[in-house]
Amino acid sequence: MSHSVPPSPDQAPEGADRPADAPKGGTIGLAPASHRDRGNAAAGAKATTGAYTPAAVSPNRRDQRRYTIRLWAVRHARLLETVYHRFARFFLLLHPLWKAIGYQRAEAPVTAVERRVKGVLFDCRMCGQCILSSTGMSCPMNCPKQLRNGPCGGVRANGNCEVEPDMPCVWVMAWEGSRQMAGGEAIMAVQKPVNQSLRETSSWLRVTASAAAERDAERAEEARR
Repeated sequence: MSHSVPPSPDQAPEGADRPADAPKGGTIGLAPASHRDRGNAAAGAKATTGAYTPAAVSPNRRDQRRYTIRLWAVRHARLLETVYHRFARFFLLLHPLWKAIGYQRAEAPVTAVERRVKGVLFDCRMCGQCILSSTGMSCPMNCPKQLRNGPCGGVRANGNCEVEPDMPCVWVMAWEGSRQMAGGEAIMAVQKPVNQSLRETSSWLRVTASAAAERDAERAEEARR
């Protein structure tokens, strides 16, 4: 006796009506085409399509309040540039203190404060190589692809991100912010790739130590003349 095998739940019987966007060949799991361009809100479904799905990037993880402040920082880039320069000079005045304590000892507490302040203002990712003063106060590490030398080729016609369609491209924002800044032409400088070993370290201390070394070298050169 032959037994008829009921159709698999994944397959529709021959001749049965099938929705226009239903997958063919008995394969299920892919979202309809109309649902595949929604950022990373459904990262699992997008991964099955081969779409670019960077780790830990989703519109849902971005706190709305922080994002609003981030845009405010770009709109007030000139003000923040002035504040930054004054703060840098103040921090350089504290160089003898950092040197007495030891830069390595000061690293942990200063990094904790830096993370909190820059996290609120810029949604900082603590790359340890801050270039906000060169990018219109728009942190390039907020780019899902973490591009540090301009936007990718996928920026949308409305200026939004290719990966997160509801987010303005951080480099579009960087250009707008840089146009307000006295040193806005710094955005044209080519940035080095991120040194991953410097993540979660203090840019403030690194910039201060570098500036102090340059200042001391200039003073030594003048003394020899």
